[in-house]
Amino acid sequence: MSQPSTAAPALRIRGLHKSYRDVQAVDGLDLDVAPGECFGLLGPNGAGKTTTIEICEGLTRPDAGEVSVLGHRWADDAAWLRRRIGVSLQETQFSEKLTVRETVTLFRTFYPSGRDPEAVLDQVQLTEKRNARVGQLSGGQKQRLAIAVALVGEPELLFLDEPTTGLDPQSRRQLWELIAGFKAAGRTVILTTHYMEEAERLADRVAIVDRGRVIALGTPRELVGSLGAEQMVELQLREGAAGVDACRAVPGVLDLRQDGTLLSLRVARLHQTLPALLQALRDAGAPVEELRTHAPTLEDVFVALTGRRLRDG
Repeated sequence: MSQPSTAAPALRIRGLHKSYRDVQAVDGLDLDVAPGECFGLLGPNGAGKTTTIEICEGLTRPDAGEVSVLGHRWADDAAWLRRRIGVSLQETQFSEKLTVRETVTLFRTFYPSGRDPEAVLDQVQLTEKRNARVGQLSGGQKQRLAIAVALVGEPELLFLDEPTTGLDPQSRRQLWELIAGFKAAGRTVILTTHYMEEAERLADRVAIVDRGRVIALGTPRELVGSLGAEQMVELQLREGAAGVDACRAVPGVLDLRQDGTLLSLRVARLHQTLPALLQALRDAGAPVEELRTHAPTLEDVFVALTGRRLRDG
């Protein structure tokens, strides 16, 4: 993936705060996003991702802090900004009686310049559905329509809030290709997601957000590398079996987390550590019901930082 540009930020956030009654949705968040970068906000539901994005899109007012989008502020240049950003919300409601082409053409009229609706429909693979009414589309097709509407004004900066939630794997990968193509054209993408694979696949850099704060920031490779682990090992022990202390004592075990009878371990030198782990568990009388290994992921980074999984919310 390309490295962030040294040019002025496409998005700059300083000291951002937003509360809803007694809930602190965003708590002193700072971020810089470079032009041409795909930047991912990764975190569980309720982490503050959507609130942050809505403030950046000019839809929500912050309680405190500063936001600069493409070098401009919403309070001073709202009309200018609306012409230069594209937005795909978590949920988008279109008129179900309009056709797909009519919907994209309508949104094209909102911009002083932009793209041919037919070309955009071709890009999002909806050409065959151009004359279908929106109410007849599948969930994946509606998501592609939302992306088409966000692209038709030819934005410099594209905001995508959980764009693939609820989609089947094929539809998700089709949207990934669209996002990668937009970025390849030199445009900037801000992506919120709780899918670790999505962030690893698309983002040049990722901010892991929890409880309204950035708790880690870097490229996916840098964040995963910060674990210092060669592999992750998950051991499902028999109900009531001992063995946690035995595992901790094995050389090469860098960290161990227990959830009932499930042990999750970060390990180095898997070829040496795994046989030693199994032997230690046999010696402790703790039979293994199931064993899995995988390379470390952003999910593992989040667990290491918070003790919770991304899907825990």
